[in-house]
Amino acid sequence: MTSEDGRRHAGFRPATLNGAPSPQSEARHLPPVFASARVPAPLLVVAAGISVQSGAGLAVRVIDRAGPFVTVWLRLAFGALILAVLRPAWRSNMGRDAWRTAILFGVVLAAMNGAFYAALARIPLGVAVTLEFWGPLALAVIGSRRPLDLLWVVLAATGIVTLAGGRLVADDLLGVAFALSAGGCFALYILVGSRLTRSWPDGRALGVAMAVGAVILAVPAVVTGGRWLLDPWVLLAGLVVATLSGVIPYTLELAALRSLPAGVFGVLTSLDPALAALVGLLFLGQTLGRADVVAIALVIVASAGASIGHARHPTISDQPLIVAG
Repeated sequence: MTSEDGRRHAGFRPATLNGAPSPQSEARHLPPVFASARVPAPLLVVAAGISVQSGAGLAVRVIDRAGPFVTVWLRLAFGALILAVLRPAWRSNMGRDAWRTAILFGVVLAAMNGAFYAALARIPLGVAVTLEFWGPLALAVIGSRRPLDLLWVVLAATGIVTLAGGRLVADDLLGVAFALSAGGCFALYILVGSRLTRSWPDGRALGVAMAVGAVILAVPAVVTGGRWLLDPWVLLAGLVVATLSGVIPYTLELAALRSLPAGVFGVLTSLDPALAALVGLLFLGQTLGRADVVAIALVIVASAGASIGHARHPTISDQPLIVAG
């Protein structure tokens, strides 16, 4: 599981909920330089997480200047352009149903990333990523009858309530609401992504979805900060965010999934809240209290435990290709 945009958060990246073969099949299409790299798979996943959260950290800087909608639009637009070059969708011979699924995926992608970036404008990066984790966590344990999953739910709920509760009377209440909304969209994103993986086995639908998301968010971006779309620094930073939060982690994680068990991958991506908090501290000066640190740790433990348990006893039949944030 991950956070959008990163994560995910906050970027677009593949994550795993069980051991179905979609990511491994997609990895076979990687360029040889990545497919044959001798870097240990766990290091690739950690490097991908660092890249995602670094991109999110830079996104916060862009948000401070141009606003969340301009920032997320640039990330989606540049991401769509990059993928159009690397994996053009028009080379796929897909039917109408497949294209409709890709469009739906783009709608969910726009909602998830828009809400997450709106949260980043108001609350610390580590807190936003952690709160967003409720969506994939809930989806991982839903329908499960294993007693141990109840422990993960309690731990995650305790952490999330602790993080959100300390901000209900603060100015960033709206940020908490946006982060929780992004988590709900994250769950929808996983479900639609599962369907998308079956419809587009070659993985080229991601570029289509990002283009759809960019079209949806174009008007809010222009209305709230259109003049910044002509600013060279904002444009360059948006390109870097799209690369750090998208192309690099997407490639690294697909390479890792060629040999990494689903449970191990889930545990490693569960470190995202900690990486986000570290990036927020080192590069954004976002300090967290002791209660916040403990709360983030609880969510990480819950996510790791649920990932392992779900990999052994999946409750969702198909493996989505997650690109969140």
